[in-house]
Amino acid sequence: MEFVYHTIRQKTENILLKEKGSKFIGFAYPVASEEDVRIRLDEIVHAHPKATHHCYAYRLGLNGEHYRANDDGEPSGSAGLPIYNQLLAHQITNVLVVVVRYFGGTKLGVGGLVKTYKESAKLTLDTTEIVTRELQATFHIIFDYPQQNTVFTLLSKNDAKILDFEASEKCHIKAQIKRSQKENISEQMSGMHYLSFQFEE
Repeated sequence: MEFVYHTIRQKTENILLKEKGSKFIGFAYPVASEEDVRIRLDEIVHAHPKATHHCYAYRLGLNGEHYRANDDGEPSGSAGLPIYNQLLAHQITNVLVVVVRYFGGTKLGVGGLVKTYKESAKLTLDTTEIVTRELQATFHIIFDYPQQNTVFTLLSKNDAKILDFEASEKCHIKAQIKRSQKENISEQMSGMHYLSFQFEE
């Protein structure tokens, strides 16, 4: 099973392309949810209130199974789809690309729009750094205080990242691990007594 995906390391903003007087400005953001997408879109609309169009596409999920392309008033299929196709061409997911257009007075026609939105998205993505990420799994452990050292040693050995730790008579840890290590750590934990251990779905 595949445990890795490709995405962009960080945001890229204000990549300018001019075509027959119109200005096309490209933005690319790493996103983890539709809520992230909405926040970024709101920011761009707020920063460019006078723009004629704010067209975008995004892919979310390991295989890009959650996606959307939006023409924002441009002729159907002339903006969002060419942007989306660049996400596919770069084989990346968990990414939002927005192209803001300021109309310059000369109509480009559907063919011209498709070409320019594609170029703008490509130019924007070509300036980003594409990285490979490993899927993570989150789990919870509840254990008796005296077991603390044993548990921490085990987590360290498996490169687990501790997200939350509460120490009392019963200790609680929330941690994250590479999905590829999931079976391995499950086996190790099941060998320990008086321990509640559970992965989040």
